[in-house]
Amino acid sequence: MAAGQEVTAWRPRVPGVTEVFHARFTEYAYPMHVHDAWTLLIVDDGAVRYDLDRHEHGTPHDTVSLLPPHVPHNGSPATPGGFRKRVVYLDGSRLGEEFIGPAVDSPDLRDPVLRRRVGQLHSALARPGDELEAESRLALVAERLRDHLRRRPRQGRLADPVLARELRELLDARVVEGISLEDAGRLLHAHPAHLVRAFSGAYGIAPHQYLMSRRVGRARRLLLDGLPPGAVAPVAGFYDQAHLTRHFKKLVGVTPGRYRSGGR
Repeated sequence: MAAGQEVTAWRPRVPGVTEVFHARFTEYAYPMHVHDAWTLLIVDDGAVRYDLDRHEHGTPHDTVSLLPPHVPHNGSPATPGGFRKRVVYLDGSRLGEEFIGPAVDSPDLRDPVLRRRVGQLHSALARPGDELEAESRLALVAERLRDHLRRRPRQGRLADPVLARELRELLDARVVEGISLEDAGRLLHAHPAHLVRAFSGAYGIAPHQYLMSRRVGRARRLLLDGLPPGAVAPVAGFYDQAHLTRHFKKLVGVTPGRYRSGGR
């Protein structure tokens, strides 16, 4: 790889995401090209200038840029030190073709809440085993993007305690194997973003946080039964031992190994 270039790319197991792309470029300039997916872009260092539909745009670090599919664009560094960016490519299930025109007109969105949520989405996408969290965060990001593209403020969501209880029961029944928001939405006949809002509003915790706390509770019991952390991780619903350790320490304050060694 050329000097001044750093690239990481992967395809997570999250519905709607076709690719995650993190890169740092100091001199490289993209020629005009198109994607068949939506390009959701944030810049962490430096800035990018690009042309979209023959109009020049820029991406200072406090904006979120949304480039629609099938519309040619380019890109080059707008600062001497180049730029560092994070991109999520989304398929049409998250944003329909009716939003292409509005996105061409206003691709750069100055929205601190959206910027923070996109950053949180990237963090979740980078952690194997946290797909439900990533899907939850993507649902809220896509909802806010649609609100921007419709050019109207986000409307308040009504409480839906029945739906929240049904989702909780679904999560309780699938603590180990888990369930995607997309599948939960089909079973409960609700949009994924509405599921997240209804659940969070009813219980004060997001669905992915609830599921993870249930898995940690299961892990605690198995550890006190004498099972080693490596054996506990898969039967408690975690991707691997590192995944278990990260969430266990966050919720319990110690690693699974220390917890087990301190048990009676």
